[in-house]
Amino acid sequence: MAMPRYAIAYQTILTKEILRFSRIWIQTLIPPAITTALYFLIFGQLIGGRIGQMDGLDYNQFIVPGLILMSVITNSYSNVVSSFFSCKYQRHIEELLISPVPNWVILAGYVSGGVVRGVMVGIIVTLVAKFFADFTIHSYLLTVTVFVLTSILFALCGFINAVYAKTFDDISIIPTFILTPLTYLGGIFYSIKLLPDFWQQLSLFNPVLYMINAFRYGVLGISDIDIATALTIIISFIVALVIFSLYLLDRGIGIKQ
Repeated sequence: MAMPRYAIAYQTILTKEILRFSRIWIQTLIPPAITTALYFLIFGQLIGGRIGQMDGLDYNQFIVPGLILMSVITNSYSNVVSSFFSCKYQRHIEELLISPVPNWVILAGYVSGGVVRGVMVGIIVTLVAKFFADFTIHSYLLTVTVFVLTSILFALCGFINAVYAKTFDDISIIPTFILTPLTYLGGIFYSIKLLPDFWQQLSLFNPVLYMINAFRYGVLGISDIDIATALTIIISFIVALVIFSLYLLDRGIGIKQ
């Protein structure tokens, strides 16, 4: 039975995306593992010994979910933003625009590529984390759900950044000045319960906080945030970004100019 043309188009884009980062796996898959090992050595071993326990867990265990999710966020985002902008810069996008492929298929293909890379990196980082911390998954369902949803969300963010970017410098502005601060202030290395009341309330406006805490609950069974609220916020952001991304494609903003 022949595949529907939309399925063929989706499969083609997804295959291209996977081949793109897998061919340079030394640059795309190995560095997150090395970075995570360094985080564990510096924060977990050297500093963690002085900190002691966090929420009743060894500090090494406490930072595991945040470090895994940080790698997922970074790689899902960077895969899509670099790939789609390169497609614009090299004018490959014109082939997609004139083809009978719906915009939602184009978006799904690029986002899925980012999700695959994010998931692969997340698995690698999890295996590395096992060498430094003893932990068992509290809820596999919630862990995988937050894992995939977060990857989708930041793949969409990368797509939007690529649409608006006009130079290669533009694709580094958002990660440097927005994504990195939000990630580091999202509770990777600490519980917001340690913060003064004002900073606790301010932290609640950081969407990354909800993702990290939902993932931490899935992995370790502890969280500073209500899980239902966290999942609602993550899904709401995904829906909003999907609608906005399709709007940008339909209008040709940043593409057809």
